[in-house]
Amino acid sequence: MKSASAPQVQIFGIKNSAATRAAERFFKERRIATQMVDLKQRPMAPGEIKRFIEKFGWDAMLDKEGAAYVDAGLKYMRLPDPELLAKIEREPRLLRLPLVRGGKRLAVGQDDAAWKGMLEG
Repeated sequence: MKSASAPQVQIFGIKNSAATRAAERFFKERRIATQMVDLKQRPMAPGEIKRFIEKFGWDAMLDKEGAAYVDAGLKYMRLPDPELLAKIEREPRLLRLPLVRGGKRLAVGQDDAAWKGMLEG
């Protein structure tokens, strides 16, 4: 049962991503209601993604080890932010997923410590 003061947690990820499933499991085990946004179905709103970029910066946001990053040729080119945002809308696997928002707190990637912090308020 969710208490009135329990944070609303939003998970931006891809259903078949192990890290996204880990985030869902983490909050489910703690009986925290989540809203899952599958980025394959619906891209993040520009304002939402900018909030993460402002907090973490592009280096923390991009999955530079992932196949999507290499396949997109981003290892060897520098794109202006608007072009990079457009690319991310088309291919969310360029990001370190999941992106999690709990109240005013944000987390990038699989980050149990940050997720626990969201539960503390």
